[in-house]
Amino acid sequence: MRKNSLLLALLAVAFVSTASAQQPPTVRIRGTIEAVDGPTLSIKSRDGSDMKVRVTDNVAVFGVTKTSLSEIKEGSYIGVTAMPEPDGTQKAIAVHIFPENQRGAAEGFRPWDLRANSTMTNATVAETVAGVNGQSILVKYKDGEKKVVVPPETPIVTFVPGDKSELKVGAKIIIFGAAKKEDGTLEAARVNVGRDGISPPM
Repeated sequence: MRKNSLLLALLAVAFVSTASAQQPPTVRIRGTIEAVDGPTLSIKSRDGSDMKVRVTDNVAVFGVTKTSLSEIKEGSYIGVTAMPEPDGTQKAIAVHIFPENQRGAAEGFRPWDLRANSTMTNATVAETVAGVNGQSILVKYKDGEKKVVVPPETPIVTFVPGDKSELKVGAKIIIFGAAKKEDGTLEAARVNVGRDGISPPM
């Protein structure tokens, strides 16, 4: 009986490992569209490299628009790009407010690549208080909470529905997770486009 249990456990581990291996790696892309050829976008990334990304037929396009700090309220689901402070708080360098239908997206706290040592926290606002150095916000996610200070100059943006017509030359975009296929090509099912000339700040 114990041998059977061990065998089942090993098979379960093998299955999980195989499933994980089948998930294609993803690439985060920030840059400007330089050319459009059907479903393929030629992008100049922020580090100056040239990339080609194929968008899926049903690609979801979202506009990234400016909004105000006053739109962040208790219960809002937000993403905070931040730098850790010595006292354990997070100093926001950008905040994006998710629409209600994206509540829970990528919830949690993780390293981020906007700057060296930057972080990303996707969480629900539990408390917000005006302070001397900006707004102080307590955010909670399933595994914990973070205290965030949002200085007055911090860019605040939100996502709004867009369409493929916004994927044009000159558009500034961020793709959170382009899938890298076995042949090395990149494919995106969602593209976020800065509106009114802004670069997505996250």
